[in-house]
Amino acid sequence: MYVCSCFGITEQQVRERAAAGAATPRQLASECKAGTDCGSCVRRIQCLLGRVRPAAEAPAAVLPAPAATPVYSA
Repeated sequence: MYVCSCFGITEQQVRERAAAGAATPRQLASECKAGTDCGSCVRRIQCLLGRVRPAAEAPAAVLPAPAATPVYSA
């Protein structure tokens, strides 16, 4: 399926470039121009790049610190 119809870039081509090291839409664009014309495919490219990035390289979820429990003295 085409991701970028302006330049004829497919999902498979995005995955291949991601596997070769492209981690952001800008890096992908520098290799194949996808996302640089009308821009309607950029969100789809972001989604695909997020799915193909290995879990070890994905940013860890940041959880909020637990709320402090008040200490009462009797």
